[in-house]
Order: sequence, then C-alpha cells, then structure tokens
Amino acid sequence: MDRTQYLFLTVLLAMLLIALGTVGYMVIEGWPLMDALYMTGITLSTVGYGEVRPVSQPGRVFTLILIFLGVGYFLYVVGNVIQFLVEGRIRLILGRRKLDKQISQLKDHYIVCGYGRMGRALCQFLARKRLEVVVIEQNPDLIPVMDEDGMLYVVGEASEESNLAKAGIERARVFMTVLGQDAANVFLILIAKRLNPDLFVVARANQNETIKTLYAAGANKVVSPFGIGARRMAHAVLRPTVIHFLELAFADETTDIHMEEFPVMPSSSLVDKTVQESGIRQDLNLIILAMKKADGSMAFNPAASTRIEAGDTLIAVGGIRNLSKLEKISTS
Repeated sequence: MDRTQYLFLTVLLAMLLIALGTVGYMVIEGWPLMDALYMTGITLSTVGYGEVRPVSQPGRVFTLILIFLGVGYFLYVVGNVIQFLVEGRIRLILGRRKLDKQISQLKDHYIVCGYGRMGRALCQFLARKRLEVVVIEQNPDLIPVMDEDGMLYVVGEASEESNLAKAGIERARVFMTVLGQDAANVFLILIAKRLNPDLFVVARANQNETIKTLYAAGANKVVSPFGIGARRMAHAVLRPTVIHFLELAFADETTDIHMEEFPVMPSSSLVDKTVQESGIRQDLNLIILAMKKADGSMAFNPAASTRIEAGDTLIAVGGIRNLSKLEKISTS
C-alpha cells in the first residue's frame, strides 16, 4: 500500500468511527446531533471529560465498544507510521549497500562530479554508450532523479576524499568535473590527480580566463560550454551542411551514420598493415577520416599506403554495426 492509499484509508476509518458513534448515541440515547457528536469525540480520543448526559446501560456498553474501536484505530495508525519509518530506513540502508557493492566492483569506469543539467545530460550520453558511470552529487534532492535514471552515485561533497574513494577513484579511468564554479573544478582536479595520477581528466570551464588554470591543475581536456555554444551558432550560419553532417554523426541516434575512434592494440590484426590492406574500406564500408599516431601527430585522410601501427588511433565514420566490427578488430 502506498502513502496515498494509506492516507485515504486512515481518513475513511476515522470518518466511519465518528459517524458510527454519533448515530449510535442518537439511536440508543435519543440525543441531539451535537451532543452525540461531542460524546463520540471525547470517547474516541479517550480524553475523559465526562458524560454530557446520563448514559443508560445499553449506552455504556456502546461506549465501551466505541473506546476499544478508538484504541484499535489509534494503534493501527501508530503501527503503520512506525512501519513506514522502519521500512523506509531499511530500504535506504539496503539500497545504499547495494550501490556501494556495485561501485566496488567497477574498474576503468567514469566518475562525473555534478548532476545538474549538464552533468545529467553527460551521464545519460555515457550510459547510452554502455559505459560504467559513477556520479558524485552533493544535493540529496537529486537522489530520486538519479534513481530514476538508473545511475550509480555517491551523495556528498566531491572534494571529500572519502567520497572519491567510495566512487572508486583509484580504479577509475576518466574523471569529469562539471561543477558550476571553476575554483571548485580546479580543487577537484588537484585532489583527483593526487589520488590517481593516471586519470584522464575532463573539466568544465565557465570562464575563458580559467582554462589555463584548469590545464595547469592537471586537466587533460577543458571544455567551455559557452565557447562551444557560440561557435556552434556561428557555424550553423556559416557551414550549415557541415553542421548537419556532424549532428547526424554525433547527436542523432536514429540514423546509421556514426563517428567513432578506435585505439589499435598491439595484438590487433591491423598492426603493420596499410589502410588498403586492412580492408576497412572494402570489407566494412567505413571511411578513415584521420589517424592519430602514437607520437601525437594527426594524419587527416590517410593515404591507402599509410601503415597502421600499434598505439595508433583510427577515426572512422560509417554504420554502427560495421563500426562495432572495427572495434573488435582493432582491440582483439
């Protein structure tokens, strides 16, 4: 029974008891409405103000019955209140333990600090890519939202090392902070890098003046939503077709045009093969837009004779199924 049903039943029982007592005294004792209602009220509440009028023997029997019904009703209400409190607390404890157990089993996962509008959209996108995400959010009012979204989360200040430890920062691969204050993002990066120097850190910059500071703190990538938004609006006017293509590749989940990147593992069958020998174009119908070499250099539209080496990263565009095949080939 949910809270609404319980409240409805409680009110209904109270009205039935009051109606029963009032009608009973009116019928048995022949009292007027107000006297019968008053007697019912003091009887059910057991306040003991005394009888408003002399009560006959049948009236006293009825009063005893009414007292037992009132006590039973009171115990019912108190029992249900205690049950709600205890069950709610138990569900909270068991739910938290379940979350902690799931988080403790994660490795190479993503930690996102902040579940506001930007953080929520970010987590939902990562979840659609089937990546393991743990959220650190200080606002307890967002717990129902995170539960509804199916997120693993830790509630508390992200700057506290205990909360970072609960989120599994020592085992995480990526740390993303999207808080609304740059100073808080800088502080978080310093703590995160100290706990796990191998983290890949992505930070939100709310002001362009703090971008360099975020990089100096240890961020691997800094994103300015306002700067990106302004450039996006300008490109929508200057290069509408290009923007439309990129939207299809990145934002539209309903199309079969996607763009992904794939690191080439040393064990991959692509190693030491040229782009033409790899069969990526012929067999998978994918286009290699660029190839990032292990030394960081970027080769755009690599020639067919370009050799693929371990540690390279291929940037390809095409159908999602064929991209999935290329992912298996590059990592196996």
